[in-house]
Amino acid sequence: QVRLVESGGGLVQAGGSLRLSCAASGYTFSRFAMGWFRQAPGKEREFVASIRGNGYTSNLADSVKGRFTVSRDNAKYRLYLQMDSLKPEDTTVYYCAAAATYGVAPTTSNDYGSWGQGTQVTVSS
Repeated sequence: QVRLVESGGGLVQAGGSLRLSCAASGYTFSRFAMGWFRQAPGKEREFVASIRGNGYTSNLADSVKGRFTVSRDNAKYRLYLQMDSLKPEDTTVYYCAAAATYGVAPTTSNDYGSWGQGTQVTVSS
């Protein structure tokens, strides 16, 4: 079955950088769109970034444009989120997700059927 495992979270000062990674297994990675979402306690899950199966098209939330970059390595079954110029408001748990679509990069959580366990990102001021 689909298995997604995030890594790379941690504590960083404001203005710093982190690179999240999501290791995928159990399916043909390149046939699925992938996404990053984040969710703070008591809040709705928020879209961060998504990327098509072939990696040629991606979407970013307005709140992270110019600071975050999403990419994937289909040969390694890996999804990445490069986070630069981090702000305290970026503090929360980040999740990667897989959507059984190839031609689009969905931005809503309902389009994703498989999720990782999440990785905590904490940005200190």
